[in-house]
Amino acid sequence: MTFADSVHARYRTLASARYLAGAALLAGVAACAPSAAPTSAPTPMSGVAPSPDPRVGLKAGLFDAGEASWNMKLVSTTPPPDAFLGKWNSDLAFLGNYVIQGSFNGFQVWDISNAAAPALVREFVCPASQSDVSVYKNLLFVSGEGLEGRLDCGAEGVQSAVSAERLRGIRIFDISDIRNPKYVSNVQTCRGSHTHSVLVDPNDAANVYVYVSGSAPVRPAGELDGCSGALPTADPNSALFRIEVIKVPLADPTKAAIVNSPRIFEGLVAPETHGMAPADKAEIDRARARGAFIAEVMGEMMVLPDDFAAAQLANVVRARNGTGAPTAADSATLRAAIPAMVAQMMGPSAGGDGPRPGPNQCHDITLYPAIGLAGGACEGYGLLLDIKDPANPKRLAAVSDSNFAYWHSATFNNDGSKVLFTDEWGGGTAPKCRDSDPMSWGANALFTIENGKMVFQSYYKLPAAQTSTENCVAHNGSLIPVPGRDIMVQSWYQGGISIFDWTDASNAKEIAYFDRGPINSSALETGGTWSVYWYNGKIVSSEIARGLDIFELTPSALLSQNEIDAAKTVTFDYLNPQGQPKITWPASFVRSHALLDQLVRNNGLDAGRISAVRSALTAAERATGESRRSALSALATTLDGDARGATDSAKVRMLAVSVRELADAAR
Repeated sequence: MTFADSVHARYRTLASARYLAGAALLAGVAACAPSAAPTSAPTPMSGVAPSPDPRVGLKAGLFDAGEASWNMKLVSTTPPPDAFLGKWNSDLAFLGNYVIQGSFNGFQVWDISNAAAPALVREFVCPASQSDVSVYKNLLFVSGEGLEGRLDCGAEGVQSAVSAERLRGIRIFDISDIRNPKYVSNVQTCRGSHTHSVLVDPNDAANVYVYVSGSAPVRPAGELDGCSGALPTADPNSALFRIEVIKVPLADPTKAAIVNSPRIFEGLVAPETHGMAPADKAEIDRARARGAFIAEVMGEMMVLPDDFAAAQLANVVRARNGTGAPTAADSATLRAAIPAMVAQMMGPSAGGDGPRPGPNQCHDITLYPAIGLAGGACEGYGLLLDIKDPANPKRLAAVSDSNFAYWHSATFNNDGSKVLFTDEWGGGTAPKCRDSDPMSWGANALFTIENGKMVFQSYYKLPAAQTSTENCVAHNGSLIPVPGRDIMVQSWYQGGISIFDWTDASNAKEIAYFDRGPINSSALETGGTWSVYWYNGKIVSSEIARGLDIFELTPSALLSQNEIDAAKTVTFDYLNPQGQPKITWPASFVRSHALLDQLVRNNGLDAGRISAVRSALTAAERATGESRRSALSALATTLDGDARGATDSAKVRMLAVSVRELADAAR
């Protein structure tokens, strides 16, 4: 591998593109075994987390690592099929009873009707990084960004620097028969597709839109016409500082094409960033002391692997027509050349004499069409976008934070009054949850949305320290549809899964978790949960190295059985990672009981009234017809009065609405 390759590998780590290192890190995986039993059983009905935290010190192993859980249970863990063993799994998309799991080797389709025994219905080998997936109706969209992806899905890769065989962009499959996907089209882009987001416009039934985020360097114009890596000041058609919007006609997806390349970063300047963490600085200092070669890439220092440095030193020797071992002068030549070589690999980064420009790409864009907004996690900034016109997104607001290294993804709460951004400090392949790492680095930042602006409230980070052999940082998750609360399940790579309540954005609290020990106790091997989502009553996780995990929540003092059951009443036909649906709850008695449980938990209503309301609700549930309707209508009217004097009047009013919906359903 050349020096350029090593710099790009670090670039893609910092930019969260993990494909260059994946195969090497996991190549030794050869066999699988059943998951070990949890080392810490959930504490029944406990509102207090176990102490000491059982996530600390778990046994290492690939398929036999130690496990710890609290207020959630592992239902099944299914290892990858042979063709995907040792290849990184990536993101998930859901359609009906199926989950589609992306992989750097293609994608897998699982039937999860039986959560205890997922069935593999199709493995589709089509190598590319990172193969993030999304679905809509009969279409599957798959991202491709790396240099090795082929138009024909061939496993042999692409060796030449410029090739007509290379795929960097969006693949489109017809999955009318999900067991037999048909590759029908692709849309090539200048920077590939690291991630993408599918936007269904409520006012356009004929088309679907795909927002593409590509964080790789611009490909040569000789490979794709019109691609320019110059700054926009030098070339107004530059592929930098823009995203791509693809319009896909549902009747003929072969006509999918880029319809706009909006420059949503205009006017942003490079934000302030934090320095190195104590553990990272110590590593760099030790490397310098032993004479290692150091490069600065995107503001972070990296140690060039010894084999890379040796190869480059050999090149220096050959360049002077020398023989034998490199001299001290050769080493000095290489050290002096490294900054220019990095600059050449990274492309233009300055804007003349003015301030350095801000981000030139997003990592993820979370689309919430029901409220007409999107959250753009765009490297150095978090953006709030207006997406009412799907082909022409407009930036409404932007925030930066010196505690953030890499704005990675976004999640809105259900009513759109808050937004959460994740910071993928270290690019997902580094251990950033060590006990010496600041809790505000590699965390979530929680904002309220006030008058179209984002107002910072607090940080939330996985509270359990992880080891230096576990890649750990904030990553992908979703809302759990508990009525009356903002609850999120989130991946932290080898930090495991954390479920937390952020109803109070200034004070998010963990309420459940699952974790495994590191893959390797003596060296960092990348693994852990890439993404985890709630889907139709199940919690499904894509494990980078270990396969597919499915969990269920268990009741506790922090989350009642009624709340869990109310969440299960919400079902979707499909779900995409960066496509956030509006959650609506059907009228149900369990929803009303869940809201009552919350009033008990927060002392939001007098205990005597809660008991009376509970009895009245239970009696109405036993009644039928007009008797049920009359009882519920009377109870709703009583609750309207209760709200005026309640400690949590908003929750009581929410309960009154829920009861009134039950009355209407009884007509």
